[in-house]
Amino acid sequence: MKYLTGKEEQEAAIFIDKAAKIALNSPCFRSRCGSVIVNNRDVIGQGFNSPPIGKILSQCLKDDLPKDFKSDKTCCIHAEQRAIMDALKNDPQKIIGSRLYFIRLDENGKKEKAGNPYCTICSKMALDVGLAEFVLWHEKGVCVYDTEEYNNLSFNYK
Repeated sequence: MKYLTGKEEQEAAIFIDKAAKIALNSPCFRSRCGSVIVNNRDVIGQGFNSPPIGKILSQCLKDDLPKDFKSDKTCCIHAEQRAIMDALKNDPQKIIGSRLYFIRLDENGKKEKAGNPYCTICSKMALDVGLAEFVLWHEKGVCVYDTEEYNNLSFNYK
């Protein structure tokens, strides 16, 4: 992982802001997230978290699941998953070697700084399609993770 500085950090902030605007479309009342996938400064995919098409948010069972439930506890398709699917529809050749920017919004629509990588669902999907990097906004700044590293950190999250 590396923290971006200077012009690289400024460019990343633009894509994080784009992801934040996309996150505003999320109907989720727990966590509104957005992602964009970028290749050579072109956005090739975007997504926000929401239930699968045709499902309503009130069908979310997250609060009813046992604490030791061993899978994803959200009722939504993740923003990263939707962005990957969007990029695969738009231009599947460009997804290889691309960079995914992710942001979460608070209840007031303000960007939140991220914690450590933890989503193995998204990290495995990113590896499978050939994404090169994940970008998160941390307390220390904008951080870029190699996708393999992001996946390993996600599996080791406690």
